[in-house]
Amino acid sequence: MATLTVDGEKAFEVAEGTKLVLAIEDAGIDIMHRCGGNARCTTCRVEVLQGDPGPMDELERERLAREDAIAPNIRLSCQVRVQGDMWVNVLNRAAAQGVSPGARPLD
Repeated sequence: MATLTVDGEKAFEVAEGTKLVLAIEDAGIDIMHRCGGNARCTTCRVEVLQGDPGPMDELERERLAREDAIAPNIRLSCQVRVQGDMWVNVLNRAAAQGVSPGARPLD
C-alpha cells in the first residue's frame, strides 16, 4: 500500500498499481475526467508535488505537448499508476465545470 496525499483534501492508502484518477475519485475527491482514460482530453491533470509518478508514455507525452506552458511535474492522472507514496494537487474539479463527477469507463 502507498499513501496518496491530495493537496487541500486528505491523505489515504492506495493499493499499488491503481490508476491515480480512480484512487482520487474513490477517496471521494472531485476530479474531472472525460475521455475514459485514453489521454485525449487532459481534464484529469494533476500537479505532482512529491513522489515518483513513473515514466511518461508516448501517448501522454504527445498529448501534453499540445498544451501551452505545461510544467514538467504535470501529469495525466488517468495514465499514472500509483507505485509509491505521492502528494498531488488536482487541477480540474468536475463541480467547478458544472459536470457530474464519476463517469467511470476506466479500468
